[in-house]
Amino acid sequence: MQGIITTDNASTTILIRLMVGAVFLSEGIQKFLFADELGAGRFAKIGLPNPDFLGPFVGTFEIVCGTLILLGMLTRLASIPLIIIMLVAIFTTKSAVLANDGFWSMLHGSRTDWAMLLGSIFLLVKGGGAYSIDQKLQTK
Repeated sequence: MQGIITTDNASTTILIRLMVGAVFLSEGIQKFLFADELGAGRFAKIGLPNPDFLGPFVGTFEIVCGTLILLGMLTRLASIPLIIIMLVAIFTTKSAVLANDGFWSMLHGSRTDWAMLLGSIFLLVKGGGAYSIDQKLQTK
């Protein structure tokens, strides 16, 4: 357990936690509020299997992991499902853009995806930083 919560004292990590956590929390909530456009309906549109299960499943992970990251609690562990979500999102939605509209259009359309993926990877590597529950638990 100690390895999961290990973090440094970097006070600027909270900026990455706020960005990643807030985006995933809000996107997860929206998968329930606007299921036809952003949840199961969107998953069906892009051809993912079992969209009625997958939409709420992904939304729940985004809410739970986004909240954990905002709190800086189990930050490294919470970042793993978010990395997987972003990799799937990039491969399922941006490969068609690349094939149909080209490289630059794909890069433009995936800028938020890359920011969330790299932010999540940063948190996996660094942990919650200062001002996190992880750091408070680590010092006990």
